[in-house]
Amino acid sequence: MSDVEAAALAAVDEAAIGRMLLELLEVPSVTGSAAESELQHVLARRLEHLDLDVDLWPMDLPELRSDPRFPGGEAPRTEAWGLVGETRRRGDGPTLVLQGHVDVVPPGDLARWEGDPFRPRITGDVVHARGACDMKAGVVAIVAALDAIRAAGTSLRGQVAAHFVVSEEDGGLGAFGTLRRGHTGDACIITEPTGGVLMTANAGALTFRIEVPGRATHGSTRYAGVSAIDAYLPIHQALARLEARRNAGADPLMSDYPIPYPLSVGTVRAGDWASSVPDLLVAEGRLGVRLGEDPAQARAELELCVAEACAADPWLRSHPAVVTWPGGQFASGRLAAGHPLAALVGAAHADVTGSVRPVERGAPYGSDLRLYAEAGIPTLQYGPGDVRLAHGPAEQVAVSEVVTVTRALVLATLRTVGCD
Repeated sequence: MSDVEAAALAAVDEAAIGRMLLELLEVPSVTGSAAESELQHVLARRLEHLDLDVDLWPMDLPELRSDPRFPGGEAPRTEAWGLVGETRRRGDGPTLVLQGHVDVVPPGDLARWEGDPFRPRITGDVVHARGACDMKAGVVAIVAALDAIRAAGTSLRGQVAAHFVVSEEDGGLGAFGTLRRGHTGDACIITEPTGGVLMTANAGALTFRIEVPGRATHGSTRYAGVSAIDAYLPIHQALARLEARRNAGADPLMSDYPIPYPLSVGTVRAGDWASSVPDLLVAEGRLGVRLGEDPAQARAELELCVAEACAADPWLRSHPAVVTWPGGQFASGRLAAGHPLAALVGAAHADVTGSVRPVERGAPYGSDLRLYAEAGIPTLQYGPGDVRLAHGPAEQVAVSEVVTVTRALVLATLRTVGCD
């Protein structure tokens, strides 16, 4: 390890990391909310304090939504803010992007939380709150790494760009708009929670809706109608068989998962009166997209599955279900096998932990990785926290893990962009 690297690591402020994490967690930045925009402005002030060139802009939502490559969205919103902070270029080195999203999912049933989800609760080294691991801890690690590099007086040959984005949870509008504005780089590290491994690929995820018709009648004469609930059941069974087929022979990067590409029905709504036979059922869910698979092919497979289930059913044959694709549409993405970014980040982690280089793995969920990869930017995910705790009432992160990732980002950044 060089003297420059040692000085930058020594400048990592562990106490400041803890304080910043608590500050960001207290902002209830649910996707599409006013607090999401508020947090972008809070972070912009932090980036300005680091003497970065800051681009904070309101995104043109109608223009972005009209783009044929728009990745979709689910949460209602009236505004979206982009935020990029860049170090000033002093040499001819490459540009490294450090990226994180500021939005979080809603807390869900408040009775399942111990206290207010947006009032961080501290247990020893662990912080509990909505967004703790997904992914405000990763955002904090980026800011803290840049702060340490600056505090050490390090002169960079290349450039570092912090991309903080909104709307990752419902499709990737923020990353899409940031890249479309022209903010790019030679490599990118997204600090999503990876639990100490390198995520070099992401499966995709497509939101689907299936509308199943029935025939309404009074509940006392249900034999005169057709329940949309009963009509849906053979479709549900067909979807389970489709999931099994699509998961045969998964990519080795996905081999650790029992179901690499889940097909999950998340909501089912039917009926509007207890004593009426329901004439419509609406099921919504997500379809996993295999690594390297064209999302259009994945959509076609699900549509064919539903069509075949309808053709085999006496009622649905003449009253077929309708499949549409609202909401987020995540393609898959991956870092090219053998790309040096994986070895570089892995070595940085090993150096700060005194352990072996972390393994490479694919993630079964969609993320912004695929948008940066589509833009020609080699990208991987490496960040603090366990994704299995994300989106649930036990969401948490250890501050010590945030510190470890911060230190690894410092080394990865210096070794990527170069320093004098």
